[in-house]
Amino acid sequence: MSTQHEHADRSRYDVVVVGGCGHVGLPLAIGFADRGLDVGIFDVNAEAVKIVESGALPFQENGAEEVLQRILEAGRLTVTTDASIISEADAVVVVIGTPVDEHLNPNPHAVTKALAETTHHFRDGQLLVLRSTVYPGVTQGVERMFAQHGVQLDVAFCPERIAEGKAMEELFTLPQIVSGRTQEIRDRAALLFGHLTDSIVELEPEEAELAKLFTNTWRYIKFAAANQFYMMANDHGLDFDRIRKALARDYPRAADMPGAGLAAGPCLFKDTMQLAAFTDNSFVLGHSAMLVNEGLPLYLVSHLEKKHDLSELTVGILGMAFKGESDDIRSSLSYKLKRILEFRAKGVLTTDPYVTVDDSLVPLERVLAECDVLILAAPHKTYADLVTDKPVVDVWNFLGNGSTV
Repeated sequence: MSTQHEHADRSRYDVVVVGGCGHVGLPLAIGFADRGLDVGIFDVNAEAVKIVESGALPFQENGAEEVLQRILEAGRLTVTTDASIISEADAVVVVIGTPVDEHLNPNPHAVTKALAETTHHFRDGQLLVLRSTVYPGVTQGVERMFAQHGVQLDVAFCPERIAEGKAMEELFTLPQIVSGRTQEIRDRAALLFGHLTDSIVELEPEEAELAKLFTNTWRYIKFAAANQFYMMANDHGLDFDRIRKALARDYPRAADMPGAGLAAGPCLFKDTMQLAAFTDNSFVLGHSAMLVNEGLPLYLVSHLEKKHDLSELTVGILGMAFKGESDDIRSSLSYKLKRILEFRAKGVLTTDPYVTVDDSLVPLERVLAECDVLILAAPHKTYADLVTDKPVVDVWNFLGNGSTV
């Protein structure tokens, strides 16, 4: 085994990833195994486990499948639904995150509750790494829970930093943040993640928890600013994207201004709401960003109604994933857009070249043939050469015809 630690000689695996068949866990497990570690995956999703064992991916991730097949052939990856594999690991990485409920309140007990069901599989001396975004204080809660169960673990929080679709690049190029209660724990976590990159950044657990939330919330706020600017320009019949490109040209201080577009997904909105809860709902800027980003679908439909009688028209939505070149529909605003249109338009048809979990999707050809108006919701590359005589709402200006509605 590659991990150098006093307990390594008792372990069959260098690392076991709990929840390892998901968007965060699977690329990480593949990355560790590709760097020579003996890796195990535990996941309760039997169907996903079967897919991974076959050498395929349960979701889209550029460049990951060929690496997965290589490490399976080399015998460096084991995938199972049997939680007892946890006891055979020197390090256990958990990718259970903190969810928010229908009232946008985070559940800080979700991680500890999930881990409590497997405490009997952990043993003294293991390194336990929390990887997914957690509510501030969860790391301390996990430490306390295992201490109450009499299990002596080194607990670290090392937040994932990848963007979906870029994991096999960013795992090895972005600095890894590691945190732990002692320098020994931080050193041990750094040794593990040092297999991926030489760039390690150390923080205290509470600092790392906030660092992850700050990162995603900052991106969400930037998208909200761009979307607000878009609305301002569009309300006056002006093309925001043309303005944005002009002001950013050879001007570094504006280079990071994003374009307008539907901003959601499984992380940015959720983590902004977690930060709002952490501040006792006094995070005015975060709530304002939520109102802007979540309000964009209704804004687009309302402006369409100024030019068209939607009650007499069928509207087609192109792209149901939460972002371009993704098959992930979690928290996608395309579905919010669809619900609004189902109430206001004569009919709605939806299509996506990547999404496989929505039986209501129809082929692009049918959407182009039967719809009167189109909305480009996810800028997939397959739409770049779209040819149609129908009006297209393209807030992204992906087609290059302007971003005004």
